[in-house]
Amino acid sequence: MKKLISSVSPHFHSPVTTQRIMLDVVLALLPAAVASVIIFGWRAALVIGVCVAVCVFSEWGFEKLCKKENTITDLSAVVTGMLLAFNLPVTIPLWQAAFGSLAAIVVVKQLFGGIGQNFANPAITARIIMMTAFSGTMTAWVAPDGVSCATPLALITKGEMSSLPSLSSMFLGLRGGCLGETCILALLIGGAYLLIKRVISWHTPVAFIGTVALMSLLCGKDVLYELMSGGLVLGAFFMATDYSSSPATKPGKLIAGVFCGLITILIRFWGNFPEGVSFSILLMNILTPYIERLTRAKPLGGVKR
Repeated sequence: MKKLISSVSPHFHSPVTTQRIMLDVVLALLPAAVASVIIFGWRAALVIGVCVAVCVFSEWGFEKLCKKENTITDLSAVVTGMLLAFNLPVTIPLWQAAFGSLAAIVVVKQLFGGIGQNFANPAITARIIMMTAFSGTMTAWVAPDGVSCATPLALITKGEMSSLPSLSSMFLGLRGGCLGETCILALLIGGAYLLIKRVISWHTPVAFIGTVALMSLLCGKDVLYELMSGGLVLGAFFMATDYSSSPATKPGKLIAGVFCGLITILIRFWGNFPEGVSFSILLMNILTPYIERLTRAKPLGGVKR
């Protein structure tokens, strides 16, 4: 009698690996990375390089210290480094960029068990930590010509609409802001790539951006400026869709997107910060287990608890 071999699920294996998914995300982020260098100069590449290098080294070092399996080849640390750099101004001191990268990997990711176990997006959480610790340098914005300037959201908050860049400049990224958030064209190219490759679904980005557009219209704001200002497009496509910290169900993705949009608008229009994308994503990350419990399908014949 032949030996019966049993194993735990899953019994169907997919050729899509974590490394393949992360590689697709890296490729999707490349247009924004190239645009940041063109807009802000070579220091943008230096900031991105420092963040990626420290993230990868931190992951390798922590896992080596804890005698865990090395996971730097899955490229998730590279993605975290790129996303964190995209949320920083080009003038950020490099040691602060390194500090944020270390916090993202060690505090937010590895201390909670590594990839797939982190309760929040590491890059977003590290950005909020840095905004608290280094508020001065985290809000030191410069225009593409290197001159200090205010971001479009700050100008809108102050009511200085006449000082805003043109819509075409907003779309192409010729304005002050974080490295990876300014060029909307590059971000849309990357977002479209992720959708075509089915790395992400449309639910969260459309719900997030659509809610901000609708609420801006209802509040009498300029919709196009609200959509292209701040980190809305970057957050909607690349961070609110994080596998580990966002809902897995389609209704859950829609709920998370809608509430991300509502919280963003509340902070932008009535809060103390001109931008609310980071805080909205972090809050919905925390609520993800409850959203999934609310929206998960009931097995046939089962009792929903």
